[in-house]
Amino acid sequence: MKDLTILLDNRPGALADMGDALGRAGVSIEGGGAWVVDGQGVAHFLFEDGAAAPARSALEGAGIRVLNEREVVIQRLNQSEPGQLGKLSRRMAHAGVNIEVLYSDHDHRLILVVDDVHKGRAVSESWAREKQKVPDETT
Repeated sequence: MKDLTILLDNRPGALADMGDALGRAGVSIEGGGAWVVDGQGVAHFLFEDGAAAPARSALEGAGIRVLNEREVVIQRLNQSEPGQLGKLSRRMAHAGVNIEVLYSDHDHRLILVVDDVHKGRAVSESWAREKQKVPDETT
């Protein structure tokens, strides 16, 4: 999965223009969000690996600026256990991984754009392995 950082005009219809361009290209968004920061529209949207290049091309063809394309770390949290975000992000911090963007995808997974994707994935994979361990009930 790839995250695209997209600049949007801060005006009515800018997000619609983006959606229309992707729709015409037959590209689906897998998750993300958009915000206004210091008067500028900034969006982070998630695309399947094979769809990121066509998405970028469609957006740029429509005059929409794509700033970056990055691999992401994907992690599923147990929504019934409070504090998981803090624990996972603390573990990332201890490993020296800076979380730059965080959002959810359409499958309710946590999407992290980090400064070191290899370290971030190692932390995430370790976290997932620990969460899958089931205590031995015979002892």
